[in-house]
Amino acid sequence: MTIAPDVAHLGHIELLTPEPDKSLWFFTEVMGLSENGREGDSVYLRTWDDYEHHTLKLTAHSTSGIRRTALRAASQESLDRLVKAIDAAGRGQGWVEGDTGIGPTYLFTDPDGHEFELYWESEWYEPPEQLRPALKNQAQAYPGRGICVRRLDHVNFLASRVEPNGQFLSDVLGARPTEQIMLDDGTISGQWLHFTNKSYDIVYSGDWTGSRGRLHHVAFATDTREDILRAADICLENEVLVVIETGPHKHAIQQTFFLYVYEPGGNRVELCNPGARLILAPDWKVITWTEAERAKGQAWGLKTIESFHTHGTPPVDGLRE
Repeated sequence: MTIAPDVAHLGHIELLTPEPDKSLWFFTEVMGLSENGREGDSVYLRTWDDYEHHTLKLTAHSTSGIRRTALRAASQESLDRLVKAIDAAGRGQGWVEGDTGIGPTYLFTDPDGHEFELYWESEWYEPPEQLRPALKNQAQAYPGRGICVRRLDHVNFLASRVEPNGQFLSDVLGARPTEQIMLDDGTISGQWLHFTNKSYDIVYSGDWTGSRGRLHHVAFATDTREDILRAADICLENEVLVVIETGPHKHAIQQTFFLYVYEPGGNRVELCNPGARLILAPDWKVITWTEAERAKGQAWGLKTIESFHTHGTPPVDGLRE
């Protein structure tokens, strides 16, 4: 009998920005997310195919980066099991009252200090009349604004050491690696992990600064590969506030067609298609890429830009990125 995973999926993220008005403009007008409420210094935003209250909580802050990554448990029993395992690993921070749209929430950190939250109870989105879809199996109407990203795809964390973080997600949360990079000295410098049939939900990349708890990028999936090309044109038209870092190209790892941009707050955002692939094999064998293989760069397209390996948020004082 197959045992269902205790983590159902990547739920939402809280992103910090020192440019709240400009970042809000980017995520609504350029990315095409819809606003679904405000509280204090935060705005709740959602992609059009998300069934929950929000996909992104955008919070004004003195600097950039990611504050918290939310994972929805598969059931109340799953949540209870996960909390017990996290407590046993010594990473728990305790229960808090749920944020808007979610129930009681358990906070914890990975070994690198990235903050996570776990929840089960969730408010399913009820669209207002102007966003009511024609198809009843769609969460809201297609907004027809900007890039119109469909869903949150994955989060890529920077970590002082990749392997302990991947091991924690595997041992405690039930994640499994699908692909990884191993350097010549045996160090794992990048690892892609998934909870269910998506090929990856969380990625860890080595932080060249040796810092802890930083963000490499957050990624949103589009409907088609052509949407990535259109996204490049849209970002070019808004180049005063949106910086195209690299792409469109195709990754060798996970085979993603991509475009990377910096939103006005300084956080790196990936537009990807198809994003995570489907992993159907229950006995999937981890794909390991060597240092020599990764030196070849992307599957095709231009050479990987230097900033892709040096830029992270929040920025590190006194170090060039």
